[in-house]
Amino acid sequence: MTDHYAVIGNPIKHSKSPLIHTEFAKQTGQDLDYISRKVALDDLVGGLKQLQAEGFKGINITVPFKEQAWQLVSDKSAHAQRAGAINTIMFNNDGSLTGDNTDGIGLCRDLIDNHQIELTGKHLLLLGAGGAARGVIEPLLKYQPSSLFIANRTAIKATDLCTLFADFGDVDAGSYDAISGSFDIIINATAASLNGQVPPLPDNILNPNGICYDMMYSDSDTAFITWAKQHRAAKAIDGLGMLVEQAAESFRLWRGVQPKTQAVIALIRQ
Repeated sequence: MTDHYAVIGNPIKHSKSPLIHTEFAKQTGQDLDYISRKVALDDLVGGLKQLQAEGFKGINITVPFKEQAWQLVSDKSAHAQRAGAINTIMFNNDGSLTGDNTDGIGLCRDLIDNHQIELTGKHLLLLGAGGAARGVIEPLLKYQPSSLFIANRTAIKATDLCTLFADFGDVDAGSYDAISGSFDIIINATAASLNGQVPPLPDNILNPNGICYDMMYSDSDTAFITWAKQHRAAKAIDGLGMLVEQAAESFRLWRGVQPKTQAVIALIRQ
């Protein structure tokens, strides 16, 4: 019997997740299908109930529902509990929901495994303090970077995250105006670059051989990737690899099998 999974969001038409999980299912011999579904901005509860009623086994959650879904799911992994955002839900047989966040694992695997980028001992700058940023802070800090600065247009949101994750490592935070010094890796966790915008960053912010990573993905260069190339980043990487890697971790949570990602990344890149 075929099991059913979905990704929900608004908008959702652009999602590559159905293709990714279909490829994972073929690769691992799992009997499942995976669709995308648009959920009304004001009716996440109704959307979840509808999917449960239809017999879905689990879902992924994308913008703008990650933080709202966190509030609705009582059973969360320790990582998701602190992150304040979830992107993966398991529908249990007793009707309960279990939530997790695979974004940070996806980001770190893409950086380390796919691009051979070392995080330990590096100076990191994270742009943004929303759900996308919240999910990656703890996994990044587990690799013991020298420092992590969280910058956000609204400083209080960044400093709140600084306080929340301070016990994991050297974390500082503030507004974009508060950024000082230079960094080995800059990670953009805002969606602004998809709309042609880049946070206001100082010009001399990248160390020699500095790397820029945009958690967003587009068929053409995002505004942040364009900025990175203009400022001579040694590598300017988009979020496609992270998208596939976080999907692979969701797939493992649902199915108990770890799919291979390289061929799927190459397929979508083509």
